Amino acid sequence: MTTNAFLNPVTTQTWSNGRHLVRCVKVIQETWDVRTFCFMADQPVLFFFKPGQFVTLELEIEGAPIMRSYTISSSPSVPYSFSITVKRVPGGKVSNWLHDNLNEGDQLPVHGPVGLFNAIDFPSDKVLLLSGGVGITPVMSMARWFFDTNGAVDMCFVHSARTPKDIIYHRELRHMASRINNFKLHLICEKYEIGETWSGYRGYLNQKMLELIAPDFMEREVFCCGPTPYMSAVKRLLEANGFDMRRYHEESFGATPPEAKADALEHAAEAADAPEIPAADLNQVEFVSTGKSIRVAPGETVHAAAAKLGLHIPKACGMGICGTCKVMKTAGEVDMEHNGGITDEDVAEGYILSCCSVPKGDVVIDY
Repeated sequence: MTTNAFLNPVTTQTWSNGRHLVRCVKVIQETWDVRTFCFMADQPVLFFFKPGQFVTLELEIEGAPIMRSYTISSSPSVPYSFSITVKRVPGGKVSNWLHDNLNEGDQLPVHGPVGLFNAIDFPSDKVLLLSGGVGITPVMSMARWFFDTNGAVDMCFVHSARTPKDIIYHRELRHMASRINNFKLHLICEKYEIGETWSGYRGYLNQKMLELIAPDFMEREVFCCGPTPYMSAVKRLLEANGFDMRRYHEESFGATPPEAKADALEHAAEAADAPEIPAADLNQVEFVSTGKSIRVAPGETVHAAAAKLGLHIPKACGMGICGTCKVMKTAGEVDMEHNGGITDEDVAEGYILSCCSVPKGDVVIDY
């Protein structure tokens, strides 16, 4: 008879938003230019996250530190590890470095998990999962979650790829579709090459195609990820049909969009022409751990204040999405306009994202 005497207790920690050291334990070649990197901690850690969220890798490339965010492609239903899926792209500094240099056994720090784009915060019994190219990763995490947990969710999974050989997770998707009747798979290829056969949808997702694939798309919660032109086209299609866009969700992290860069340049020009600000209107930002402080103009962020003092707070997106620049605020108030890079629990404890936090008066930062 089995008794407790024969059971060894396993002590595990639970993942929370922050910096964690992980080890690459497996590299999977998904397609000719896409690889999945699987990570675990040296000591057992339960990597809980919401399907669709992402992490930020902390890397050193050519002697320079660099941060880059990637969606978690695995499901939290397999909690002792997590994976990211990366496509090699021409001129892609980080993606190509990962393909060429990250091997099994290598360690690296990651930050996260964070992200508003997820299947948990927007529950629905009918979902339409739309993706293009490597944008399949967050919706694949969602589909894997529903599949593994036997979720009573009617899934319509629509993926667009350039050619049949570019379909990521092709065999696994067909396996899922063969196992359960609440997972409907629809693959669209832009074209097929000499020697390839393809009997599925061809071209680009359009109104007629969507009506054939999901006649009830107006009743579904929509999750979309892919290249910006793809997501823009999907939004236009849905809006033209009068879709309730509160039920449309898209992945949004990535490089700073051109309009944001333009705004930054405009603000910089305005600042250069602005009259000198009275000392009484300046806000003091004190960094207690380093013993430095500075007075900054209204509207300047905590991160900008640190940079003026030569303090390097790690940052990746600059838009309050990735959560990399999280710091503890021990005194004072800030206006923080983030995009999902910090949890309510962290805010309650006093944490802020320095890239999008503007002091409302004097503030003290533990950094």
